[in-house]
Amino acid sequence: MAAVGYSVTTEGAVAVAAATVESVLGVKAHANSGLQLKGFVIAFDGVTASAVPVLVEVCYATFATNSPGTNSTSVTARQTYGRVLTAGFTGAKNWTAEPTTLTAIKEFLLAPDKGVIAYQFPLGQEPDSALAEGFTLRVTAPAVVNLRATMDVERI
Repeated sequence: MAAVGYSVTTEGAVAVAAATVESVLGVKAHANSGLQLKGFVIAFDGVTASAVPVLVEVCYATFATNSPGTNSTSVTARQTYGRVLTAGFTGAKNWTAEPTTLTAIKEFLLAPDKGVIAYQFPLGQEPDSALAEGFTLRVTAPAVVNLRATMDVERI
């Protein structure tokens, strides 16, 4: 089956407040399609080696409230492979009010002093969303830090 892949990024640094749960990047499928999360990248620009690690969560999102573009800044989906098609989903960054309902499907700690992770889900084990739902990257940082992130998805 031919696939069409897209990438969304924070399109610049996102400042994360101390001790605050924040969705920093997310994607939501339109009503006639779902999304498959292929992978993600998240990187911090902290400089203090003794800083407490940041909790990073990859979340499934129903977007019952605060869909991309509501209490967040829209980002552009960029096609990375496959037949040229309209994206069929929306993306956003830096929510000021958390979307609902979020369910963490993967969580880990990452050092804020230049910590970076690039993760690709194993073939056949990529999470997928229902119609009009999607995914977010959510962080909780003990101290103020900036980050950049990317999510790679396929429309299904």
